[in-house]
Amino acid sequence: MWAKSCTCALSQTSTESVSKPAWRVQFNAVDLALYRRVRLLAHTPETVTWVRRYSHLGEHGGVWLATGATAALVDRRRRRRWLRATASIGAAYATSTTIKLAVGRKRPAIEDLPHLMATPTGLSFPSSHTTSSFAAARAFGALIPGPPLQLAAAAMGLSRLYLGVHYPSDVAAGAALGTVLGSAGR
Repeated sequence: MWAKSCTCALSQTSTESVSKPAWRVQFNAVDLALYRRVRLLAHTPETVTWVRRYSHLGEHGGVWLATGATAALVDRRRRRRWLRATASIGAAYATSTTIKLAVGRKRPAIEDLPHLMATPTGLSFPSSHTTSSFAAARAFGALIPGPPLQLAAAAMGLSRLYLGVHYPSDVAAGAALGTVLGSAGR
């Protein structure tokens, strides 16, 4: 009887520490602290509008798939390489989405920091925008200069944090996954 009333009085944070390993509780705390820091960056209506627009380009890997398909049409000499690179981006997006469904991590829901844009799903890990962007940077980097692509991919990942729809670990996992899977497109 005492144990039940004691358990009922525990906060969500303390019940997490009982049911999760200590390293995971600490990792989640650091992830949340980093999330809060990024979310507290200056948000003007104009900045939010531009970051939202940029982020929309990455929806379903769209900007990267369109870029690869267009390049394959225009650059006949390297068409097969463009198609291979583009296919790796599509595969990276599909893989990321599959992992997201399997893991089922919910997007951040922080009362004082609401999302700054709508999302197609409530799932967060890994960031598919980031995965497809880093896959594109890696795969297309064998065909065109890589540094601008890497900068665009990093900006895409940061946009997801800025808009409050991913934790930093979602973006980091997406970057790693995209880089690995994009290597298959080189």
